[in-house]
Amino acid sequence: MMDQGRFGAYWISRMDVLDAETYRAYIAAAGPAFERYGAVFLARGGRTEVLEGTARSRNIVIAFASMDEALACYNCEQYAKARALRQKAAAGEIILVEGV
Repeated sequence: MMDQGRFGAYWISRMDVLDAETYRAYIAAAGPAFERYGAVFLARGGRTEVLEGTARSRNIVIAFASMDEALACYNCEQYAKARALRQKAAAGEIILVEGV
C-alpha cells in the first residue's frame, strides 16, 4: 500500500463540464481504471479560489504511487473508453506532475 503522505505522481485535471450527464458517465467508466492503478483522490470538485490565471469549473487532483502508474492508468484500455466520454462532455487540461 502507498504511503498516504508521499506520492510519486499527481494527475491534475482542470475541466469545464459542458454535458453533465455524459460527464457522470465518464466518472463511472473511469472508476475501475483508477481503482486498478491505486489512484487516491485528493481533490475532486469542491470550492476553489482563483488567485491567478483563468479558472475552470472543476478541478481534480489524483495521487499515484509513481509516474509509471499514472501513465499506465491514462493509457490503459479501461481509461481510454472513459476518456472518449470525457472528451465529449468537457473541455480542459490534464497534466502529470512528479511528486517529491
